[in-house]
Amino acid sequence: MIVPAYGVAHLLADALASLQAQTRGDWEAIVVDDGAPDDVAGAFARFADDDRVGLLQTDNGGLATARNRAAAIARAPYLALLDGDDAWEPDYVATMLAAIEADPEVGFVTCDASYFGLADRAGERFSRFSRQDPPLTLERVLRRQFNIFVGCIIRREAFDAMGGFDGALRSVEDFDLWARLLAAGWRGGYVAAPLVRYRRRPGSLSSNERTMLACEQAVYAKLAAMLDGRSEAATARAMLADVEARAAWAEGEALILSGEARAGLRKLSGIEQRSLRWKLAMPVMRMMPALAAPLLRVRPRLPAPPR
Repeated sequence: MIVPAYGVAHLLADALASLQAQTRGDWEAIVVDDGAPDDVAGAFARFADDDRVGLLQTDNGGLATARNRAAAIARAPYLALLDGDDAWEPDYVATMLAAIEADPEVGFVTCDASYFGLADRAGERFSRFSRQDPPLTLERVLRRQFNIFVGCIIRREAFDAMGGFDGALRSVEDFDLWARLLAAGWRGGYVAAPLVRYRRRPGSLSSNERTMLACEQAVYAKLAAMLDGRSEAATARAMLADVEARAAWAEGEALILSGEARAGLRKLSGIEQRSLRWKLAMPVMRMMPALAAPLLRVRPRLPAPPR
């Protein structure tokens, strides 16, 4: 089990307690303190007497590098991912191991999850907001018709064959790995049960939209080149264009909210409006730029940007 804990020392106990509560106990866990600004070692100390749990302290290299470093010293034939602010349901290990052990061609198995933390999605399933519509194929993953939840279990052989996570990515490094595994011929498995409790909190990496979009562009560009000559290459290119439009939209919004309304509106004006309410709002904002920032600040009452 790989448990990166950068910036979540105050939440680490919940994650590790969920490991200790597993119905199947033959596991090892590596907590990674990759130069965290908080006291990961202190939070880990209360679990130090459990010889299944170890602490790896390194310099800060980002989430992908932290996971790769833990994987390098792990001894098990399977690697499971648990972020330090999430938690597993008690039957996670037993259920996921059974799924991946059933077929040697399955390189990884994913599952559903239930949200907690922020009130707006508490108790809801990940799959309600991020589609998980079988079958789990490369084409469907590229199109985001099947979204692979990060709390996966991975066959060590498959992980090593891919060279692990791409350490150059600061976000969506998991999406990149799943796509590369599927492109290489490994199959993905799916357990529809919500076996992970997925914490949503302000300031988490997954809430940084512009960083995610920039990394997503890099991944789709890489996949389009990797898949050249295959049918999925066209999908990767189409998705790249879509992500580029969303990134431009996010940049335009950021300009408006920083006080550069006219520059931001120029950025947004070249992007197709797929919502009637946005089509109505844009002329108003162009005529009265001072209204742009207030309108964007109430975005929860407006449709989401194009995607």
